[in-house]
Amino acid sequence: MSTKEKLIERFKSQPSDFTFDEVVTMLRKLGYTKNNKGKTSGSRVEFESDGDSLILHKPHPNNTMKGYQMKQILEYLNKHNKFNNNG
Repeated sequence: MSTKEKLIERFKSQPSDFTFDEVVTMLRKLGYTKNNKGKTSGSRVEFESDGDSLILHKPHPNNTMKGYQMKQILEYLNKHNKFNNNG
C-alpha cells in the first residue's frame, strides 16, 4: 500500500487526530491545488481540481480537524468521486 493509499484509508476511518496538514497533503495527492484566497481570507483556504472547488477553514488554535469538517470533506470527496482508483 502506497503512502497516498495509507493516508486516504486513514482519512476514511475519520480519526479524531487527523490534522489540517494531512488534509492538505491528501488533497494534493488527489489532484487539488491550494489557493489561500488572498490576504483578507483569514483562515479560509480553497482547493481546486477539474472545476471543483472545496473551501475549508483552518482549524485553530491547534491543527487538528474537527469531526464535522472531516465528515463534510468525506461527503464532498465521495460526491465528486475523488476516491475512485485512488485508494
